[in-house]
Amino acid sequence: MGVTRELGEWHIDGRCTDCDVARQFAPGLIEQVGGRSAVVRQPVTAAESDLLHAAAHACPTRSVRPPGGGLDPARDPFPLPLPTTPTTTPPPDLPTALDETAAVHLCGHNSPRTAGANAYLLRRPDATAMMIDTPRWSEPLAARYEAAVGTVTDVLLTHRDHAAHGRRYADRFGARLWIHEGDLDAAPDADRVLRGIEPTPIGPGVTAFPLPGHTRGSVLYVADERYCFSGDSIYWSRTTADIEIVDSVTWYSVTELAASLGRTVPLLRFEWLLPGHGSRCRLPVEEMGERLARLAERTRGLRPRPVDFGAVRW
Repeated sequence: MGVTRELGEWHIDGRCTDCDVARQFAPGLIEQVGGRSAVVRQPVTAAESDLLHAAAHACPTRSVRPPGGGLDPARDPFPLPLPTTPTTTPPPDLPTALDETAAVHLCGHNSPRTAGANAYLLRRPDATAMMIDTPRWSEPLAARYEAAVGTVTDVLLTHRDHAAHGRRYADRFGARLWIHEGDLDAAPDADRVLRGIEPTPIGPGVTAFPLPGHTRGSVLYVADERYCFSGDSIYWSRTTADIEIVDSVTWYSVTELAASLGRTVPLLRFEWLLPGHGSRCRLPVEEMGERLARLAERTRGLRPRPVDFGAVRW
């Protein structure tokens, strides 16, 4: 597979940090080549072109470049809804048109200040919404998100690495900013502080599950027994075709993460896994639970290792 760099074609420039975001949105078109992302095939259909535009508007370094080099704001698909039709093979296909009734939207516009993490908007039955982690900050983006989902009442931070724009979005929306006490120094002006390791209700249908391990204050947020916003704690790996932890990038303790999973997995019930890094997936609730239980068992056998970003199994 060759790396495409011609300005007359889709290409990825030298700013790529190998964060995997573009590969999530355009698998088969963008792949990992030589330790970074590369366009390995030009689009041949309108749907494939849409996937590349989504990748370009999500890329935190703006490395995904269309023919001619300039991004067209009119081709920005975000906020982008999750599909509402059943899927069994992760990662799910992404829709090409905005569905105003979708419960969860991907924010896109991933920020280099959050290590390129995915952020999400969660619509609630009362016509309000929550933001989970944050995209890059801009006033036009904030207005765009608000127009799509309505009043944002809460900004939920999964952990310290994704806190960079939390206060700014919360202030813009007039929302409450949440973080766990274990990572409070990353957002000392948070409005709500989660404490301890017990599940904590955030609002109707939304529960925070503290999961210390990746960081001391990592949290899962589960909504409606359907959606799990997992931050950097767990993700779907395309390499292993399973749910994994990022054991090669664990800032606090993989031993604590094993204990957290052992304690928390029996309490979890959801079908969508929506991570900050790594691929998304949707599975039947029972299968999701079985895979999580096996993950907890595997994690118990892990030992601390040096941080190695290159060892992540995307």
